Amino acid sequence: MSLPEVVPEVVRLQEKFDLFQEHWSPKVVGELNGQQVKLAKISGEFVWHSHEHEDELFLVTKGTLLMRFRDGERRIGVGEFIVVPRGVEHLPVAETPEVWMLMFEPAGTLNTGNVVNERTVAEPEHL
Repeated sequence: MSLPEVVPEVVRLQEKFDLFQEHWSPKVVGELNGQQVKLAKISGEFVWHSHEHEDELFLVTKGTLLMRFRDGERRIGVGEFIVVPRGVEHLPVAETPEVWMLMFEPAGTLNTGNVVNERTVAEPEHL
């Protein structure tokens, strides 16, 4: 028995970003091999957190992201990405008024990791 042929959808990032305005509320725009591709708009500072079992990739598409670590920091500009290894405590900060980013992480990953607070999004919306 063969699988049905599927023609994959083309995801246009700008169109997806235009669908929402809220900050710190990731949206799922794709899934593959147990991973999710998420978009988020951020402003200001997030919360210190880590992910015990998940690595995270952050790709900036607008603005400048400052990723703080307990022993340093990295600036990520448009067209650049950073991979935060599992277990590493980090604090995302928008250095510009607004940052747009694409994230790649295992499905079920909480945006606040080991911290649960008012910014925790347990089940992100699918766009």
